[in-house]
Amino acid sequence: MAIDLNMNQNSISRYENEEREADYETLIAIADYFDVSIDYLLGRTDCPKMNK
Repeated sequence: MAIDLNMNQNSISRYENEEREADYETLIAIADYFDVSIDYLLGRTDCPKMNK
């Protein structure tokens, strides 16, 4: 994932461990990578599907 998103593995680890919050561009990139909505990433919904 880090390579695909051109990110540092340590940054991703910090996001996963809630030590750091992703900016908007990063949230969009991660949501696109997993094909889920940003609301799903943020825990605002249990439905991973995006409204298109």
